[in-house]
Amino acid sequence: MKSNVNLCVTLKTHLFSSVLLTLNRPYTGVLRRNGLDHFDFVETLRICSCKRNPHVFSGHYITITRRDDGSYRPNLRAMKDCHSLNSAEEYASGVYKELIKALSGLVEKNGN
Repeated sequence: MKSNVNLCVTLKTHLFSSVLLTLNRPYTGVLRRNGLDHFDFVETLRICSCKRNPHVFSGHYITITRRDDGSYRPNLRAMKDCHSLNSAEEYASGVYKELIKALSGLVEKNGN
């Protein structure tokens, strides 16, 4: 990353969150140079402050998230300690049991 210091410039701000710049507050936006010593900063608005793909089920082996289109996506959790597993069958059984538990809760919730 290259850094430069521009001295004695005019900075015009267009903010949505406040009237004046607040000390130590980060702003997201676009900085545009209009001339030799004139700059404009336009703050951009966040479209949605909601969490993307929220968890609808969180277990020991899997999580299930809901996508923006309403579909569900099962995800395997990372296997942090493979040595604590007694067998592949034990792991597969744990994943199966959590999938059944999660899916049965989702089917009852949706009324299907």
